[in-house]
Amino acid sequence: MIDLSKIGAQYLDILREVGNIGAGNAATALSQMLNKTIDMNVPAVRVVPFKEIGDTVGGEEAVVAAVFLLIEGDAPGNMFFMLPVNEASRFIQQLTGDPSIDFSDEPLNEMASSALNEVGNILAGSYLSALSDFTKLNLQPTPPAIAVDMTTAILSFGLVELSRAGDYAIVIDTEINEKNNDDTIRSKGHFFLLPDPDSLNKILQALGVPLDG
Repeated sequence: MIDLSKIGAQYLDILREVGNIGAGNAATALSQMLNKTIDMNVPAVRVVPFKEIGDTVGGEEAVVAAVFLLIEGDAPGNMFFMLPVNEASRFIQQLTGDPSIDFSDEPLNEMASSALNEVGNILAGSYLSALSDFTKLNLQPTPPAIAVDMTTAILSFGLVELSRAGDYAIVIDTEINEKNNDDTIRSKGHFFLLPDPDSLNKILQALGVPLDG
């Protein structure tokens, strides 16, 4: 078990800075792809026990839209990008220009699913690239999958392929701002990096966190 008290503010600040680098790269990619002005930032990063993930997105039974992928390489694990379902609907409506998109509808709109999948893919790739550059660890994302369900169901879906899930998650709060004429439309989502048990140690050690003693 990791002593969370050893992960001081300076290390969380490093993770937040890495997150902001990834967010900046993702915003540039999205802006170019959509021909719109997209800004992104990471207001906070924290390491939380796995059982507290649900609280971050409004509770274990909160319905969310999520993009899930596996991380391969030197520090394997899972990664989720989650948005409350109403935030996801509004965000993709603005990106696609289709006001009829609603992620609470079944079956899921194919264009909406594809758009959210691509956004999640760009974000995850940008975050992992920034973390890889900083830690010198090889971190590669697999193609993403999308789901709309309760938080607990989505986590179970993602982790069923990896029964050795670690005890902790790195939570990367993410704000996405789309500038539309004089208005700014804000969406708030969360990235959850769930390393395998040994992988979190590798990441924290690469950041300089003193785990021994």
